[in-house]
Amino acid sequence: MELIEICRDTYYFKSAVNIGYVHLKEQEKGMLIDAGLDSQSMKKVIKKLEEKKLPLTHLIITHSHADHYGGAAYLQSTKNIYTIAPQIEEAILRNPILASVAFSHGNYPIEEIRNKFIEGQALEIDEVVDEGKYEVDGFSIELISLPGHSVNQMGILMNDILFAADSYFGIESLDKHKIPYIIDLEQTLSSLDKLSNLKCSGTVPGHGIYEENFQETVHANKKVHQEILSSMRDIIDSYDDNGISHEQIVKQMCDRWDIKLFNMTSFVLYRTAITAYLTKLYKDQQVTLEIIDNTINIKQKKEEKLST
Repeated sequence: MELIEICRDTYYFKSAVNIGYVHLKEQEKGMLIDAGLDSQSMKKVIKKLEEKKLPLTHLIITHSHADHYGGAAYLQSTKNIYTIAPQIEEAILRNPILASVAFSHGNYPIEEIRNKFIEGQALEIDEVVDEGKYEVDGFSIELISLPGHSVNQMGILMNDILFAADSYFGIESLDKHKIPYIIDLEQTLSSLDKLSNLKCSGTVPGHGIYEENFQETVHANKKVHQEILSSMRDIIDSYDDNGISHEQIVKQMCDRWDIKLFNMTSFVLYRTAITAYLTKLYKDQQVTLEIIDNTINIKQKKEEKLST
């Protein structure tokens, strides 16, 4: 983990999951943007800040995925931290089991998915926010709504640097995961359009590197999403009039994109992401959903012939 200064009083911890930091020098305050996966990540953050004699008084969380808030419980247990989170996301941060329930179709979750990658420790939230500009104890913060990866994910704009959360992914991360985790493709694409038109000095994604010319990476994200959607359409079109089941779609997409699901956690994550692309096709009326032999079947929507 490396602490990189982007501009005056604005930093990020470059890691598998990036963490932002803004120093309010005149008031000896410091704010983290996100908290990493677990206590080990947070211990490294605290150690580096202490080495630099930088204060740590505030935390803002962009969204309620465990890799972005998992280190916060340790932080709250060791320091007096004022914690801020977006509406809706804060409900999961206070009650992390909700994430596991969501991945379990509303059922009480099995233990195999109740791990640190899905479900962090519960947090105390001091302030709930939504899109807009805020003044918090001297910090000037603009929250920018960037949903699609989660329900109410926020980008955090401070000192003209956008901490973009998982609204887009760095090229290396795109290549690694092949099918990015999203819950709504339509919202994801809208958020990417919003990013493309955003004026700021640079951006830090949740997974990737700081870039001043971030628009190229944003465009690469759009291209990947369109390629994934097209490949799903091709798979559905290749099946006969009986269609393809949801379970088969998950398997076929993973096979086509050379993804190996090795445990229940990876399965529920990819199933969710793949379903987001399927939902987009359904909303766009490109496919139909039917119950056949007690199974959801997906079919290409055929154009109705005009009667003569």
